[in-house]
Amino acid sequence: MNKTLLILKQEYLKRVKKKSFIVLTLLVPFLMVGMFALIIFLTINNDKKERTIGVYDESGLFLGEFKSETYTKYYFIDKQKYEQLKGGLKDAEYYALLYIPADIYTNNTAQLVSEKQVPMELNEQIERKLSRFIENDKRQKIIAETQIPDLEEKLAATKTNVSLKTLKISDSGEAKSSSSTVAFIASYAMGFIIYFFVFMYGAAVMRSVMEEKKSRIIEVIISSVKPVELMAGKIIGTAMVGLTQVAIWVVLGTAVMIGVQSFFSPETAQQMGQSIMENQGQMNPAMTQATQPNEVMQVMEMISNLNIPLILFSFVFYFLAGYLLYSSLMGAIGAAVDNDEDSQQMIFPVTFPLILSIMVLFSIARNPEGSVAFWFSIIPFTSPVVMLARVPYGVPAWELLLSMFLLVLTVVGAIAAAAKIYRVGLLMYGKKVNLKEMIKWLRYKN
Repeated sequence: MNKTLLILKQEYLKRVKKKSFIVLTLLVPFLMVGMFALIIFLTINNDKKERTIGVYDESGLFLGEFKSETYTKYYFIDKQKYEQLKGGLKDAEYYALLYIPADIYTNNTAQLVSEKQVPMELNEQIERKLSRFIENDKRQKIIAETQIPDLEEKLAATKTNVSLKTLKISDSGEAKSSSSTVAFIASYAMGFIIYFFVFMYGAAVMRSVMEEKKSRIIEVIISSVKPVELMAGKIIGTAMVGLTQVAIWVVLGTAVMIGVQSFFSPETAQQMGQSIMENQGQMNPAMTQATQPNEVMQVMEMISNLNIPLILFSFVFYFLAGYLLYSSLMGAIGAAVDNDEDSQQMIFPVTFPLILSIMVLFSIARNPEGSVAFWFSIIPFTSPVVMLARVPYGVPAWELLLSMFLLVLTVVGAIAAAAKIYRVGLLMYGKKVNLKEMIKWLRYKN
């Protein structure tokens, strides 16, 4: 046990003292925020390519109706030019040709011809234009037939946008504000963080074992330390590094949340709004009332209404359990192979369930109570990511306990199997190891 603690201490200090650890610990939160901001920015500004669309309207109903957008220009052409350009647009001035047939009202189908694959945004833009015109035209005909005075204005007045405010009833019967958007962001973020940490630190254990095996240092180490003690020290030491990093981020995140709450308190927000309107000479009761709903405070309230203690406990448990499961398996792979090429071939089957769990996160966010969410959160190889992603939505206690129980059993079995592979593979050199060979090692009794 003392030797395991020594190896644990050495692995922990070796990684924590690195400059890369300090830099990543401080930069990763900003990089994550920047990454999401970049995705949002690119989504909003993802298509600024100028395109010219030639429109041949066989129906004669849409002439002059296609107004040019910021980056998309529409020009109407006749049938002769359409037939001429249809054969090839490579050197033409048009990016694509839009053909509107005469029977579009009955078939509801138009045709867009292009040399390249048309972007989804452009496709949806044209569909919206066509659909909106046909809907308006049909409505105008109905209005003309009914001959009711001011019918168009009455129909327009019926359009209503309804905002849905969701409340969640707690066990005590208290109704608290909730948000599916906040739950989704928390769900996806927690699942992604678990995936990131388990994969990163599990791979770190594998690389550490491979480096020591390549340099033959391992031969000196195991002369005084049992292979199982060495594996336990490496795995637990690296886990402590991950928990240290997470603890620092939790402290920083809590400090930021407290700072935001104090800065955007209702009193502060109201004072800021009043001072701004007084400076502009626009202070009136209606506008003051309009500034009361503080969106920042509403979001902070929804976050605080999540079951934060359960989320933190689940995060620590699934991080440790998922890490122990995958790091023991990756450590066994590192002990069994001699080079990076072999490790890449062996690691994919092991980490595939982890990758698959990330792929189903969006499906789970759409239906956190469905069969896909249930089974992926119960199966031990995917539950560290998927169950943690379900926790912000609220999970029945028996499902959470069953998931934890099965995961603990699988971790114990995986560590036992990995220890056997680790013990045999550490001193195995120059032999091509495959799955059949590793199963053979598991059958060794001593």
